[in-house]
Amino acid sequence: MLIPCIDLQGGQAVQLVHGRRRELAVSDVFGLLQKFGHHEWLHVIDLDAAMGKGGNRRLAGEICVRASQEHGMKVRVGGGIRTVRAAEHLIRLGVEQIIIGSAALRNGRPNRAFLGRLRDRVKKKHVLIALDAAMGRIVVDGWRTSLRISPGEVMAALEPFCGGFLCTDVDREGTMSGVNLEWFRDLRAATKLPIVAAGGISSRREIRALEKLGMDAAVGMALYKNRVR
Repeated sequence: MLIPCIDLQGGQAVQLVHGRRRELAVSDVFGLLQKFGHHEWLHVIDLDAAMGKGGNRRLAGEICVRASQEHGMKVRVGGGIRTVRAAEHLIRLGVEQIIIGSAALRNGRPNRAFLGRLRDRVKKKHVLIALDAAMGRIVVDGWRTSLRISPGEVMAALEPFCGGFLCTDVDREGTMSGVNLEWFRDLRAATKLPIVAAGGISSRREIRALEKLGMDAAVGMALYKNRVR
């Protein structure tokens, strides 16, 4: 299944290459809901919040409400969610799942105290843990900090706290250079929980290949540039 992404930066929907260089920006953020509204799911990521550079919380919240109420979409929201209170607020807005990235780990290990509180308050089915990797290692803090571990090494320990994982191949993110199926096959073998794949996806053929692995595909650049619909 294709899942469109709206990544927010400075009040615009943007697409970045490797999470750093801006390739394009769309000012009419709500117009994207009309374009993407026929899909079942939507990802909304607050890049500014993820990078610790302010945030787009009000805009993200309005997108979530409109996507759900006007288009019947299920919404996942991520980017800078580091407290249980912030997660609860999003659930009250009608968000189906929250995406937890940097806060899921502390000193390279599962942040069990935080994740346990989160599980108790919003339930694990509403939590998707992001395990994004560059050069095979998990990256956090808006993909600026590299840890000494790979996603596959921590998945088993994180399974009790979430309903699935979002895994982004940062080396290919925004490049439309093709999905790294070998990497995603390895991740599939590391957990039985659902996985949403992202990074480099450029065609319907690749989306179908991920579906055969039992994975959904979160697509950004290729969707914005009309490579897939």
